[in-house]
Amino acid sequence: MAEQAPPRIDGLLPPEIAQKAEDVGVTKATMSETAMFLLAVLAGAFIAMGAVFYVTVTTGAADLPFGLGKLLGGLVFCLGLILVVIAGAELFTGNNLLVMAWVGGRVSTGLLFKNWIIVYAGNFVGSVATALIMFSTEQHMAAGGQLGLNALNIAHAKCQLEFIPALTRGIYCNALVCLAVWLTMSCRSTGDKILAILFPITAFVAAGFEHSVANMYFVPIGLFLVQIPAPEFWGAIGMSPADFPYLSWYNFVIVNLLPVTLGNIIGGGIFVGAFYWFVYCRRHPVV
Repeated sequence: MAEQAPPRIDGLLPPEIAQKAEDVGVTKATMSETAMFLLAVLAGAFIAMGAVFYVTVTTGAADLPFGLGKLLGGLVFCLGLILVVIAGAELFTGNNLLVMAWVGGRVSTGLLFKNWIIVYAGNFVGSVATALIMFSTEQHMAAGGQLGLNALNIAHAKCQLEFIPALTRGIYCNALVCLAVWLTMSCRSTGDKILAILFPITAFVAAGFEHSVANMYFVPIGLFLVQIPAPEFWGAIGMSPADFPYLSWYNFVIVNLLPVTLGNIIGGGIFVGAFYWFVYCRRHPVV
């Protein structure tokens, strides 16, 4: 009887990752709409929990050196993608890698956009629902209302971005997110996947890049604070909703979410997915 070869313990090489990414894209594009939407709701909630962790940890971080505070915030935000990858969920930004299966002719344009639309909608529901639930917990009253003030400042700043900065921050954000997902496809253990996620995600958060699904929590929690009566909170911080004039649903959707989403598609779908497909998956790969 021939001896069996020992199990491979090293990670997949880039050409193997590319093939796996194509295969995963086909699986994601052809799953049922119900499963796709429910897993997308979970992903929105998971990313929102990373955002909750971020807001909590960065409250009071102004006393730290700038870089250190950003580093801590980035590290804790990684919770969101760790939950998505390890627990299993459908995240719009990661699913921009479906471009690889699309340009390879294995997924139709209709299936590609169906996945993106359903997953984006599910992410929105999960993230905004989490924001509403977190508002009801009154966590914003923590540290004498400073946690809520931190959430407001984050949301208000996002609603003031100009189109080009929002677009380009979205590009670099999802290039790093999709690279994190790409790296996890090389991994053979849960620990390896977590380590692969840490540095790219920490980098995008620390650098101040823009993630569309994360913003589906960051901005709505601020909107709920200014639009739902909370006199005790405003009294605690000595401010009023009028101090945050740019916080509106229009600015959230048009000023922030639109350019950030376009940037995320460019960064993940083109700068990562299409580039790697061109190098490793086309009929005559570049050598």
